[in-house]
Amino acid sequence: MVTFKDHDAYIAAAPEQFRPMLVELRSQLADALPDADELIAYDMPGFGFGTSIVAGYAAFSKQCGLYVEKGAIAAHRDDIAAAGLKATKTGVTFSPRQPIPDELVTKLALASRKELGV
Repeated sequence: MVTFKDHDAYIAAAPEQFRPMLVELRSQLADALPDADELIAYDMPGFGFGTSIVAGYAAFSKQCGLYVEKGAIAAHRDDIAAAGLKATKTGVTFSPRQPIPDELVTKLALASRKELGV
């Protein structure tokens, strides 16, 4: 299993077609959570405070995912569906064909932070 030392290393190792999306997502999360630390947890890049991960992201072979707290997904389920995206209890999947809107990234990150109380 590959472990990553930082976000740059993770993005560099991701499938090429997803790298621009991951760079953009990283930037959006940094803007939404300006005082959060960049972390690597569970071999996935994320933003958080101490051991609390507010938002994480990942690339797979066919899609990418944004991972936040359950309450953030529940609170924005209609926005996720309106964007034509699929959600699990803690994540939203997207791809170059169906990207995640910037405003949805911000909403989910802020809702996740609120739920964690950090």
